[in-house]
Amino acid sequence: MIKLIVGLGNPGPEYLMTRHNAGFWFVDALAKKLSLSFSFEKKFQAEVCRYQKASIDCWLCKPQTFMNGSGAAVQAIVNYYKLTMDQVMVVHDEIDLSPGTVRLKKGGGHGGHNGLRDIIQATGNSDFLRLRIGVGHPGSKDKVVPYVLGRASADEEEQIIQSFSLALEKSDQFFQDNLNKLMTELNKKNKPEADPSA
Repeated sequence: MIKLIVGLGNPGPEYLMTRHNAGFWFVDALAKKLSLSFSFEKKFQAEVCRYQKASIDCWLCKPQTFMNGSGAAVQAIVNYYKLTMDQVMVVHDEIDLSPGTVRLKKGGGHGGHNGLRDIIQATGNSDFLRLRIGVGHPGSKDKVVPYVLGRASADEEEQIIQSFSLALEKSDQFFQDNLNKLMTELNKKNKPEADPSA
C-alpha cells in the first residue's frame, strides 16, 4: 500500500510549466482531486499534504530542493514516518515515452534521470514504484537538458495533462494492497515509446 507519493520537479515560477515538472503537475492534480492543499514543511524540505480516509494514510510530497537534491526530502519523510521504499511512488517526467503516455513500473535504475538518481543514492534503495509521465525525446542526447527545462508546445502540453486522466480516475487503487491491476490498465493504454532518433 502506498504511503508516500512524490512528484518530482524544480521549485520556482520559472520552472513551473517546464517538462521536467510533470511530476509536480500530477501530484497537484491529485491533491486537487482529493481536496488537499500543500504547505511547506521545513524538516522535509518539501511541500506536503496528507490524505487520510478510512484505512488510508498517505503523504503527497513536492521536494523543494531542486531536482538533483530530491533524495533529501524523500529520505527525510521515509525516516520520520518509518516507511519502507516499497510504500513509495515517485512521479516523474520520462523522455523515453511519448507525450500522452503514462506507465507504472516498480524498481529499476535511474535511466539518466537526476531526480531518480538522487533518490536512489540518498535512500540506498531503488525498489520503489515509478509513475512515468511521457514528455517525448528531443532527438539527441545533447539536447535533453534544454528540452526538459523548456516548455512543451501547447499540443504536447495538453497531451501530457490529458494523460493523467486514467491514473487520476483510478487513483483509489494507489492506496490498495494490490497495484498489479492498475499497472496493467495504465501500461496497456499507451502510445508508442518516443523515438530518440526522430
